[in-house]
Amino acid sequence: MRSYDDETLPLQPPVRLPDEATLAAAVRAAPLAGELRPEGSDAEVLAAWADHCRERLAADEGLLVELIRLFLSREPVKGEAPETLAGLGLVRTAEPYTLSWLGLWAARLIIADTTGQEIPVMGSLAGADAATLLHALRSYPEAERDEELAGWLKGRDREDAVTSLAAALATVSPLSRAVGVELLSHDLGDEGRHALLRLLEEPKLGAVIAARTANPQRQPVPEEIAWVLVDMAAALLEFGDAPDEVIKSIAMGMNSEEQAATIAILAFGDHPWTGRVLQVFIDHHPDERIAAAARKALRRLRGLSDLRP
Repeated sequence: MRSYDDETLPLQPPVRLPDEATLAAAVRAAPLAGELRPEGSDAEVLAAWADHCRERLAADEGLLVELIRLFLSREPVKGEAPETLAGLGLVRTAEPYTLSWLGLWAARLIIADTTGQEIPVMGSLAGADAATLLHALRSYPEAERDEELAGWLKGRDREDAVTSLAAALATVSPLSRAVGVELLSHDLGDEGRHALLRLLEEPKLGAVIAARTANPQRQPVPEEIAWVLVDMAAALLEFGDAPDEVIKSIAMGMNSEEQAATIAILAFGDHPWTGRVLQVFIDHHPDERIAAAARKALRRLRGLSDLRP
């Protein structure tokens, strides 16, 4: 799964889509499908239609923008539906018009092509491994997350499922890790909470778990502080929060001098998101002294990276 680019599109909630046969039937019924006479299996029909939609929309940027706008808002629009979108079967033409199942399907593919963000489909993760599940759940509202988790747990040994989720925490992205900690601490009962307790003594990961679960018994050692701060800020950055929220997560009410000192220690952690977090301070912090401290920390980080094996 390609990683999403937070500079282009905030994380999008999951979509609900019918099965492949229903989508393929919608393609065959689309008005412009006289043009192609799509034949073959359902998968072949959908693949051909995806290519056709890409070509038609690439030739008209306005239509492409309208499709994406409809997808992002998930709301009906008053007025007459654009003829090409209706002909491709991508909108329902009763007024107000909205995306059809086929429109949701096509927009999801185009967003993946253009931004790298793979928007999850509800119910599609039952066979996924723990890391893939946590990656997908980053954008789920609470109700949908509970539904998807229940589907993933169905047919699995609960203890094995909890163990695999706990094991994934060390390898996934910061926001995926935050989701995993939330699931284990609140959604998976005593098994989940015990799994987190067993991880508390793990370097770095244990400190993040303690911070996220407000466990006073596990305090970070000095060399873990930078890692925890970056991990917490990176989760906000990954979700698509505004830069000022990312900055606040590290500033925590400190004055300028204290913030500059805190920024300086970030360079000594080896968190993979450190550079991206520092760049937020460089680009967006209103205090030039702190932005300068972030620039200095980023230079030091790059120098230290060259020395690490």
